[in-house]
Amino acid sequence: MRHVLVGVLAIVLAGSGWAQQPATQAMQLEVTLNEAIRRALDVQPAMAIARGEQRNTGADRRVAYGAFIPSVSVGASAARSNVGRIDGSTGRPIPPEYTYTGTFSASLELFDGFERFANLKATSSLNAAADAGYVNQRFLTTHQTKQLFYGAVASEALVRVAEAQLKRAQQQLQTSVQKLRAGSATRSDSLRSTVEFGNARIALLRTQANLATAQADLGRQIGVEGLVRAVFDSTLPPMPDTANLRRTALSTSPAVEQAEARASAARALVWSARAQYWPSVVVSYVNNRQGSENPSWPLFGNYPETFQWRFGLSWPLLNGFNREANQVSASVARDVSVAGAAETKRSINALVTAQLAVLATAFQQINIADENLAAAQEDLRVQSERYRVGAATILDMLTSQAALTEAEVNVIQTRFDYLIARSQLEATVGRTL
Repeated sequence: MRHVLVGVLAIVLAGSGWAQQPATQAMQLEVTLNEAIRRALDVQPAMAIARGEQRNTGADRRVAYGAFIPSVSVGASAARSNVGRIDGSTGRPIPPEYTYTGTFSASLELFDGFERFANLKATSSLNAAADAGYVNQRFLTTHQTKQLFYGAVASEALVRVAEAQLKRAQQQLQTSVQKLRAGSATRSDSLRSTVEFGNARIALLRTQANLATAQADLGRQIGVEGLVRAVFDSTLPPMPDTANLRRTALSTSPAVEQAEARASAARALVWSARAQYWPSVVVSYVNNRQGSENPSWPLFGNYPETFQWRFGLSWPLLNGFNREANQVSASVARDVSVAGAAETKRSINALVTAQLAVLATAFQQINIADENLAAAQEDLRVQSERYRVGAATILDMLTSQAALTEAEVNVIQTRFDYLIARSQLEATVGRTL
């Protein structure tokens, strides 16, 4: 029996020393939620892709506007041959000399079967789709960052719960040893307390490992190499007003706006394909000046002028059914885009319904978890006093301790679930609640 007591006390002392000596850590970056979101929006590749799509569609839209203005080009050249020539008026040989040429040309398509108008509408719609896609990606990235941020906050809170669990198990083990020495407890009590103490140490190690993983994931999300500590800088937000949220989601959701804009662009491209059945009318102007004297810049005004106006009409009557194939391809793309837009609206409607139910459930669970925690704390206090006076068994104590630990974990988990559900709903509707 004496050896058992010595062994148990050694475990207690070792555990006390292990629990009270914090691991030395390097200075750790700490970020608030707003700072984490700002960093993530700057470094995430998905945001760079969304911004690049905006730039590309903006450039395409400028090209569509540019089709309405003339194409203009200027040119100049200088040439010299090693062969001389004979002056026609004097008959004298003229040595080789430089010849200078300046040209100016412009052309404009006057009629193209309304293809330019259709392309302009298509590129404008695609630009609107890119804008909606950027907003959608911004909310998705924000949701991902919030999920990792809240996960790091919850993991740190779970470490504190595990530390409290370890402290209770250590105190219980010390009490069991003291009661065993006094002859008021059995050897089984001390052994069970030892097992509980060991389990608490294992639980703490696991939560510390989970915390390191969560902080590393948060660092990766915001572009930091290393662990990042999440500093929760706000209170738990209240339940948002969801009365008109469904109607708002169907009208302003970035996913819906993006799908509808793409469908609009597909419709415009059908009209662009139909323009191939119309003739095209082009007008062009070319001005050419050439001479051997030193030119007067920049218009070669001292040279004789040669210019030409040209009006052209082109109307392909048969091109191997390529127009028909393009028309069918554009119509199929339109039908697919329209069906996709309708499915997106139905999907958003169903998703909002599910997320509202999850949000309401998570909010109600917070109060239940708080009540359970208060009851578990009081139960452990009562059982501790009963065990001290010998009116309760070690199993009663261990059961109450386990119930308290579970209640503390539930308090953290319910708040985490509520914050994540709220963030997910914000990402779906495309606005901050």
